[in-house]
Amino acid sequence: MPQIAPLTTLPFAKWGLGFSRPLVIAGPCSAESRDQVLATARGIVQHAPQVKAFRAGVWKPRTQPGHFEGSGNVALNWLKAVREETGLYTVVEVATAEHVDACLKAGIDMLWIGARTTPNPFSVQEIADALRGVDIPVFVKNPINPDLHLWIGALERLGRAGLTRLAAIHRGFNWFERTAYRNSPMWEFPIRLKARFPELELVCDPSHISGTTEHIGSLAQQALDLNFSGLMIESHRDPTTALSDAQQQLTPERLGEVVSALIVREQHAAIESDRLQELRDLIDQLDEEIAQKMGSRMDIAERIGEWKADHNVVIPQPERWARIMTRQLRLAKELGLSAAFVEGVDERHP
Repeated sequence: MPQIAPLTTLPFAKWGLGFSRPLVIAGPCSAESRDQVLATARGIVQHAPQVKAFRAGVWKPRTQPGHFEGSGNVALNWLKAVREETGLYTVVEVATAEHVDACLKAGIDMLWIGARTTPNPFSVQEIADALRGVDIPVFVKNPINPDLHLWIGALERLGRAGLTRLAAIHRGFNWFERTAYRNSPMWEFPIRLKARFPELELVCDPSHISGTTEHIGSLAQQALDLNFSGLMIESHRDPTTALSDAQQQLTPERLGEVVSALIVREQHAAIESDRLQELRDLIDQLDEEIAQKMGSRMDIAERIGEWKADHNVVIPQPERWARIMTRQLRLAKELGLSAAFVEGVDERHP
């Protein structure tokens, strides 16, 4: 197996951009017009002065053709105008080497790699190669599906290209589980990422986790309580007219209210007793998620039992049990869990 150099990342304070915790990034899902972009940026500066960087999608990867796929290169000029007028740093999503080249030529300050690009090693490597020798901050969103290795792999590819101003963005995961959110938070994944790379800055995207404006504030607070270092929140001058993700974008006025209401607690890394409490808080958060998942599992199991009873199907199925245990024991070994623990948790399968 090839030896990979350890990932070296710098904290926000050493990015040379005057960032401090928490870094707040905001802006529309898509850059739709020069007027829309500038009006949104002006509103953000007026109502949410905590925001330090302006985000906007220039090239929009959409699931199906026919939807708005961004304004393309011309929108980079609009973002340049935002930087010149407001002083906000600019952040753009890139998915190809051509995107990178266009952003660098336009003077975009920072880049991010989206959730659809992160799981594709070919695309990430293409971006990493295009950035080799370039000193620019890059944020990496988690992949759409819950795969920590792909998230780490994307960061490592960028690190091997010489980039050190790297940060990870947690935007939740697409999962079969029904929750109140668009994407399941699965906080355990960014927590495990941070445990693997303690110096790596974590940013939360509560807009994509929530899917609506309803939960953005509570999710943002939850992220800060879990020691995230920043937030990326979608904001549009008039969300009702937005060409993409209209339901999850805040007006600049509402953005200011949400950000102002957040409680930023001191970091506890230097004090052992506080560090212990921080770890206990993480455990409590994970316990809540486990309870929610177990509740969902029990609901599904009951429905399976009802179906089997209605169709006169025998409930115990040894073959399925054997397959499940083989799979779970293999996973347990990878995660460092004991076989006895897994067998106790999985003692009943419908």
